[in-house]
Amino acid sequence: MSSDKREGSLEAPTRHPIDWQSDEYYNDGALFAELERVFDICHGCRRCFNLCHAFPTLFDAVDESDTMEVDGVPKAVYWDVVDHCYLCDMCYMSKCPYVPPHEWNVDFPHLMLRAKAIRYKKEGASFRDKLLSSTDSVGSFAGIPVIAQIVNATNRSAIGRKLVESTLGVHRNAPVPAYHSKSVRKRLKDRIGAIGESAEATSATRGKVVLYATCYGNRNRPEMGEDVVAVFEHNGIPVALAEKEACCGMPKLELGDLESVEKLKKQNIPMLAAWVDKGWDIVTPIPSCTLMYKQELPLLFPDDTDVIKVRDAMFDPFEYLMLRHKDGMLNTDFKKSLGRISYQVPCHLRVQNIGLKTRDILELVPDTSVDAIERCSGHDGTYAVKKEFHEVSKKIARPVINKIKRGEADYFISDCPMAAEQISQGLGGYEAGHPMSLLRSAYGL
Repeated sequence: MSSDKREGSLEAPTRHPIDWQSDEYYNDGALFAELERVFDICHGCRRCFNLCHAFPTLFDAVDESDTMEVDGVPKAVYWDVVDHCYLCDMCYMSKCPYVPPHEWNVDFPHLMLRAKAIRYKKEGASFRDKLLSSTDSVGSFAGIPVIAQIVNATNRSAIGRKLVESTLGVHRNAPVPAYHSKSVRKRLKDRIGAIGESAEATSATRGKVVLYATCYGNRNRPEMGEDVVAVFEHNGIPVALAEKEACCGMPKLELGDLESVEKLKKQNIPMLAAWVDKGWDIVTPIPSCTLMYKQELPLLFPDDTDVIKVRDAMFDPFEYLMLRHKDGMLNTDFKKSLGRISYQVPCHLRVQNIGLKTRDILELVPDTSVDAIERCSGHDGTYAVKKEFHEVSKKIARPVINKIKRGEADYFISDCPMAAEQISQGLGGYEAGHPMSLLRSAYGL
C-alpha cells in the first residue's frame, strides 16, 4: 500500500448493514481474501495493539513469519485471531482510521463476526460454548430454588470448580455469578404489563419506561433492576415490565449463531415495539444488551421497521436520567455524598457514543468525584470464563486493576456487573458495585 493513502478519514464512522442472509456471506474464499486484506492494513497500522489479544496474536504471527508480512502467516493462525476477538467494537469506534466512509472500508469486528458465523454454520459449537451462550435456559434451570443452592455451592467450592473446569472447560478461578431463585421479574411482578400515567415528557424522553431486565439482571443481579425502579420512580418516572422477555441475543452473536439471534429477535422485538407504540421508552441496565438493540440488530435487520422503532426508543439508564436533567427534571436533592469513586467504563457502553453519562450523573452528588477508567476489563461475555482465555483476560484487566489500586477510592463500580466482578477479583478489597446502587444510596432510598 502506498504511503499517500495512509491518512485516515476525518469523517464520522458509519456502519454498513450486515448481509448475513446471502450465500456470498458464507463463501470461504471471499472470507479469507477479506481477512488477508484487512490483516495487511492492520499490520501496517498497529494502532490497536493494546486493545485486546486479537491484534497481538496477529502482529506476533506476522513478525515471526518467514516473510514478516501477512502473506507469510499460516491460515490456521487466522482462526486464533478470530477466537481472541470478543466483538467489543473498540477498534472500530476508537482507534481505526480506515473505517467507512474511508475507501479501505475496514470493519474488523464485523469481519470477525463473519468468520465466526461461517465456522458456526459449518462446524457448530462445543457443548460448553452452546451452554454458556444459552443464558435463558441456564438461568431458568439454575434459578429453581433447590438447583440454585446446588449451583451456587458448587461455584463456591474449590473442588466443585475443579470439576467444572475439567468437564466444561470453565476456568476454576474465573468469576461466575450467583443465581437467585427469586428473580427480578418475580420481585417486581406487580409491574408486569402495568400501564400508568407518565411523567412530563421532554424533547428526548416520554417520561415512562419499560425495563428490559436482561438475563443477567433477572437471575444473577436482581437487585440491579430494583435499584433502577427505585431511582426512576424517585424521579417521578413510572417503570413497567414487559409481559415476557428473552435474551437479547448478544451471547449468540459472539458465538456466530446468527439464526438463533434471529429467533430471539422474533421473540423480543414485537413485544418491545408494542410498548413503544403505547408511548413508552425502554431502558436496560446491561450495556451489551443496550448495544444489541441500538446497533447490532438494526445492522442485521435494517429493513425491519419494528427493529428501528425499538432502537430509537432504547436508552442506557444514566443516559435517560441525564436527558431528563438537561430539561431540569432530575431530582438533585441528594441525602449523602459518595466520596471518591473509581469507575470502569465498559467497552459496550463506550461504543454507544453517548458520553460518560454515568460519571456525569454521579458527580451531581455533592462532594463526589468519579475517576473514569476507559480500559477493557477483559471479561467480555464468556471470554474470561473459558479455560483457554482466562489468563489472557486477566492480563487485559491488569491496567484497570492497577489504576484503581493507586486511586484508593471509596468505591469501585462498573455499569457491566460481569466486568466489575472480573476487576474486583484482582483488587482484593472492593466489592463489585453498580453505579445505580450508589445513586440510590445517594438519594437515601
